[in-house]
This record gives sequence, C-alpha cells and structure tokens, in this order.
Amino acid sequence: MPQVELNQVRDLNVVDDQWNSLYKVGSAAAWIAVLIFRRWLGEEFLLLRAIGIIRVGPRTIPTSVADWFTLLQTNPLVGLTLLNFFDMVNYVLVGLIFLGLYAALRTANKSYMTLAAALGFVGVAVYLASNQAFSMFSLSNQYASATSEAQRSTLLAAGQALLAMQDPNVLGPCTMGFLLVTLAGLVVSAVMLRSGIFGKTTAYAGILANAFGLGYPIGVAVAPKTVVIPIVATCLSVSACFLVIWYIGIARRLFQLRSNPSQGAFVKSR
Repeated sequence: MPQVELNQVRDLNVVDDQWNSLYKVGSAAAWIAVLIFRRWLGEEFLLLRAIGIIRVGPRTIPTSVADWFTLLQTNPLVGLTLLNFFDMVNYVLVGLIFLGLYAALRTANKSYMTLAAALGFVGVAVYLASNQAFSMFSLSNQYASATSEAQRSTLLAAGQALLAMQDPNVLGPCTMGFLLVTLAGLVVSAVMLRSGIFGKTTAYAGILANAFGLGYPIGVAVAPKTVVIPIVATCLSVSACFLVIWYIGIARRLFQLRSNPSQGAFVKSR
C-alpha cells in the first residue's frame, strides 16, 4: 500500500478513536445522570421525606436565611441537596452527553447539532455560574462563627441576596440555564428523529421530556406565583419520566456506537 494511503488510514483511525472516546464519555455520563445525579434531587428528597422513606432532614424547604444556615450547619449534605448543589453535577454530565450526541449526529445535521451544542454548553455554564450552594454554605460557616449581632445581620442580608438569585419561581439565571439546556435537548431530539442513528422511541422520549421541561420556564415567566408551583411540579414530573427513558436510550446507543464509530458518521438524515 502506498505511503499516502497508509497515512490516510492512520488519520481515519485517529478520528475514529476520537469519536469513540466521545461515545464512551457520553454513554457513561448518561448512565450516571440517570442512576445517581438526577436533576432536581432536592425535590426528590422532599418527596421521599414526605412519604417516610427518608426519616431525617426537613419536610419542607427552609423559609428564612437563618433556617438555611442552621440546616447547612446541622446537616450540610441535606442542605446542599436542597440548594441544588448536586444539580451542578448533573449539568456537567449533560454537557458530556451533548459531546457524545454531537459526535453521533454531526453528519445528520451539522448546523442544528452545532446550534444545540452551543445552547447546551452556554446553558450549563450559566447554571454553574449562578448556583449559590457553595456560597450559602460559606456564609453559614461565617454566621456560625460570628461574634456580634451586626456581623450576623450582614451575613443574613448577604444570604437573602443569594437566595433571590436562585429563586426557582422567578426567571433568573438558574432558570435561564435550564431553559437553554432544554432547548438544546429539543433540537437534538428533532435531529435524532430524522437521523436513523437513534431509535424513534429515544427521539420521541427526548422531544416529550424537553417539551414538558419548557413548561417550567414558560410557567415562571407568564404565570403568577400562586400557580407557578403546581405548574412546575406537573411539568417537571412528566418531563422527568421521559428524561429517564431518553437518557437510557442515549446511553445504550452511544455504548453500541463506541465499537463502530462509523455508524454515527455516515448515516444521513432522510
């Protein structure tokens, strides 16, 4: 075989190895996102606490900054969970999933997949930058060691400002991060449906998961606060069910593609 052809084969093998790595990472991230670091673990904790499966921790979200500080000092794991700290892990995993999906669907519709990747990565970055769990935990430590009433008042005011940034009932930075990631998921699912690379069940599950997910930021934007909570609970509950199916479908297909990366590279949309 001529040297030029040998070099071309080596280049193709390098590219295949690169896509193969993304398939592996995306598949692993999807499994972890389903089994361990699911989104909205705080709400899941409160549900399990309400029905008695979990027997420690508060039954409702703390209503004051002082209550948050007390919870973070007495049970930091529960406090961080309710402040959606573990959602940050989920968003990082979602970013890795988008990498795997881009590798698999890049030739099905490169323009839409580039748009989806951009929306997804910006959404992940916005959410990570706006989550205040670590900052609240740091303030709680300072509050516990404060020696004067003036110091405590200052720390309480700072805590209130942080909670306002992360209020799920307003269209703030955290909600915007969620919106961007959900829009990205909707675009990816539409590409999936036409690609022939993923099954239709996976594609439709993604469309439904992200369509219902959009009900959350839309509800926050247009509905009065008195009806936001039931809207959010309904949309996110339905979305979560389809999201599990979507992630499992993604994880399985990316795991299959890892051994034959060319399947994802050459299947064209119809």
